[in-house]
Amino acid sequence: MSAGATGVGSLPGGDAREAAKTVTGSFEEFPYLAELPARGPGADMIGRSLGLLVDMYAHVEPSGWRISDRPGRDSKRSRSWLGEDLDALEEFTQGYTGKLKVQAVGPWTLAAALELHGGEAMLQDPGACRDLAGSLAEGLREHLADVRKRIPGAQVVLQLDEPSLTAVLLGRVRSASGYRTYRAVDRQVVEGALRDLFAVHDGEVVVHSCAPEVPFALLRRAGATGVSFDFSLLTEREDDAIGEAVESGTQLFAGVVPGTDAPLSDPGGSVMGVRKLWRRLGLAPGTLAESVVVTPSCGLAGASPAYARAVQAHCVRAARSLADNPE
Repeated sequence: MSAGATGVGSLPGGDAREAAKTVTGSFEEFPYLAELPARGPGADMIGRSLGLLVDMYAHVEPSGWRISDRPGRDSKRSRSWLGEDLDALEEFTQGYTGKLKVQAVGPWTLAAALELHGGEAMLQDPGACRDLAGSLAEGLREHLADVRKRIPGAQVVLQLDEPSLTAVLLGRVRSASGYRTYRAVDRQVVEGALRDLFAVHDGEVVVHSCAPEVPFALLRRAGATGVSFDFSLLTEREDDAIGEAVESGTQLFAGVVPGTDAPLSDPGGSVMGVRKLWRRLGLAPGTLAESVVVTPSCGLAGASPAYARAVQAHCVRAARSLADNPE
């Protein structure tokens, strides 16, 4: 069985058809719904996910996204771009069967990014956080049903982007003034909200964070089937948590290739660190191929179009190298 490869989410440029064509051409066995933040507010990952919410709305202020009482042009724009991206993906996946990944921002990163009417983050209001998670769950249910209807042969993998999760857990999210930080949210509250959200999807759920100190154990307990992370940020402190995750069947989406323009090593060199990690943890080399999916270290929105194409092809070759020479 070959190690898989896929992308994280974002790509440079603003052409939905071009993006869908690139993704399906590069990742024939594991394409994903591309995000194109260069189009502007509403195409960014926060705005796109706010567009999925049910009975909850947001608009753009100079400081970022803020809660609204009714839908406005920002949330409408976000929905219309998502529709355009789905149309393009549907066109290039006619008759496709296999894994297909869609991404949305998770409830804790959304709560850290979305402002209440007064300008503070929703994160400081536990009731508002619960409402946000419930609204997101409803919206994701509808979105996943739409994707399955459009691409009936797809085994849909849901990726939740939670780059602020560690900051939420450690009380490091800055207030609007920047002079203080919000109180850390209780780990059980964080885990419970994630567990409830994961339950909207009966397939695989992957949590992505390209921040340091990814809480592997918490995500595994909440029911994530995979964790996507920037491999270069791992330290040996995470060894035990990663070993336990792999042994319990959690897939590692290892971001081993830089997300912005950089010289690319040979594909085998890109996964050398993964092989070393396996040896250090004393894991059987034969399990590498089913346990690891190779990805860029983060989204590719900041890359040049040529580099973004090269990186995706490189990830596929690196995954093949991992499968052919796990030792």
